[in-house]
Order: sequence, then C-alpha cells, then structure tokens
Amino acid sequence: MKVVFTGGGTGGHVFPIIAVVREMKKKGPSNTELIYIGPKDEYSQEALPKEGIRPYYIFSGKLRRYFSIPDIFLNIADIFFKIPVGIIQSLSLVFFIAPDLIFSKGGYGSIPVVVAGWLLGVPVFLHESDIVPGLANKLLSKLSSEIFVSFPVKETEYFPLKKMIQVGTPIREELLNGDAEKAKEIFKLKKENPVILILGGSQGSQRINELIMEILPDLLNKFEIIHQTGVKDFPRIQREVLALVPEPVRKNYHPFAFLPEEQLKQAYSLSDCVISRAGSGTIFEIAALRKPSVLIPLPESAQNHQVKNAYAYARYNACLVLEEGNLSPHFFLEKLNNLFLYNYLQEMKVGAEKFAKPRAADVIARYLLEFLE
Repeated sequence: MKVVFTGGGTGGHVFPIIAVVREMKKKGPSNTELIYIGPKDEYSQEALPKEGIRPYYIFSGKLRRYFSIPDIFLNIADIFFKIPVGIIQSLSLVFFIAPDLIFSKGGYGSIPVVVAGWLLGVPVFLHESDIVPGLANKLLSKLSSEIFVSFPVKETEYFPLKKMIQVGTPIREELLNGDAEKAKEIFKLKKENPVILILGGSQGSQRINELIMEILPDLLNKFEIIHQTGVKDFPRIQREVLALVPEPVRKNYHPFAFLPEEQLKQAYSLSDCVISRAGSGTIFEIAALRKPSVLIPLPESAQNHQVKNAYAYARYNACLVLEEGNLSPHFFLEKLNNLFLYNYLQEMKVGAEKFAKPRAADVIARYLLEFLE
C-alpha cells in the first residue's frame, strides 16, 4: 500500500502530517509506503525523513493578496510558471508512484499534487485546520472525496456538510507526555512563581515579542517565562534583555529561538498559562493539555481565520482573546494579572477539556487504513 501526503509552507502543515504518519505506522501493515510530495521548506526537509517518509519536492506557488507591484509580478510568475510546472512534476510522480490515496493538509504547496491526483483518479482526502478554509482548500475541496475538519461542521465555513467529518487537528501524541520534574531541570526553573509559555507559531511573532519586551521586567517580578521568539528575532531579544531587564529577575526569563518537540512537550508540562497566536495546531495542543491560554490572533491571517478560530475556542470559556488592535502592553499586563488574581484558570481548564480532540491523528489514521483495506 502506498499513501502520498502533501501540504506545506509552514510547520502548521507539516506537524499534523507527522502526527497522522506516526499513528498509521503504529496501526497499519509494515509494508505501507509513506511518501511526501510538496514544496521544499525547512520543516519538510528536516522533519519528514526522520519519520521514515520519502520526500519528493516540487515547484509550488501561491496567490498573494497584497497589491504592490513586486507582488503582482510574483503572482504572475507563480500562476503561469511555478504552479503549472508543479502540476507537471506531480503528474509524473503520482503516475509512477501509483498511490492508493492522497492525504492533503492544505496550503499552497498541496495544489499541484491534489490536482494531479484528481486527474489520475486517485482518491483525495483533505484536512482543514481552521474554521475558515484558505483559498487552496476552497479550490481543492471540489476535488476531494472527504474533508476532515477541526471545528464543528456547522461552524466551519464554505464546505458542503455532506463531505465534512469533524475530527479536530492532528497533534503529535508525544507532546502530551511531558514530565514537569524533567522540565524543571531542562529549563532551570525554580517554580516559585507561575510559569508562562509564550509561543508565536513555528516562526515566532515579532509583534508579540515587542509586546512582551515592553513589560518584561514587570512580568518577571511575578512569573517565570519560557519564550519561543522565532529564529530571526532571537538575537535582538537577547540584546534587549541584557539592556532592559535587571539582573536579579533575569533568571526568570528563558528565551529560545525555537522549541523542538522534546523541549516543547516539557515546556507545556510545566506551564500554568500559554500565550500564543491562534493557529489551529496550537489551539488543539493546548486544549488537549488542558492549558489555560491567552490568544492573540494574527490580524493579517487569510479570511481573518485566526480571529474566528480564537473566538470559537473562547465560546468554551477555555481562553482569553485579545485582539492586536485593542492591545497595549499595560492593558495586556493587567488582563494577565487578573487571570491569576481571580483564578479563572480552573474554568479555562474545564473548557479546554470540553473542546479538545486529542485523538484526531488516531481517528484519521484509522479512517485511511480502513479505506485501504
């Protein structure tokens, strides 16, 4: 049996594929071939071969919805060159690999592969993480047999009800198995104060970083902080911490450019609250872990999907949503202090548990394997 996975552009596409692959390897026959076709990026290059997935890289393009002259030329190049070439590459690969099905995680990188699979009659299963699908998945939904969705089908926009199956977003099971005592050693935490974990998505968030830097000395008087800054912003953060934060409280701040899986699961295990963007992957991770959270949706996200994700989650009283347009550093600090002062955290834990779908990867893997039988 052969299964082709596709999707790409960010860790938010690659990590759910890894979660599904791990479950398929546990449950499926040992001779199942797992293959990836998609764009060449740092996540697919580093992570997929370690999981025993054979990668093939293709050209892919995307439609930029910004109206600057350089973006117009990039769109023309992508639409009239990269995407057609990617479809030709995918047709050749899918024809010779002859997979039994294609599982697409969406994103611009999946378009050539799904189109090729559809043209060659290969069944396509699509997963949509967000409450509002992106342009790629809107287009590809018409070529798919089934669509796995993360949020309730009555809330998920655009797709036909008869095609949707709610499963949640696949998360890596290993992230649920952190050890708080081991985490104390790894991060050198005293755990005398509550621990806050700050995430900005797989690439970090410069604006969240700037918000935190404005009030960091005040935060460190009350909290210990583990902060994933993103690789690009990490050197600047280090310099600013040395310049702005008094030495006595500097020991309460633990910045990292990126938290790989082993470190992330330990950071989750020890955190009392998570501050994050509102990507579906992170929401479903913190929900599965019953972690209280403050979500700051990315205002430029396509179709405003992060704002809608965040408020859908907030309806379970599982998080506090703070939109960037209304957010000042001291307003943020006041809201964070109030969460701990008035003990809203327990209510958030209960709400997170009601929302969580920790078995999404398992459900998808079983579904695909049953289809292959």
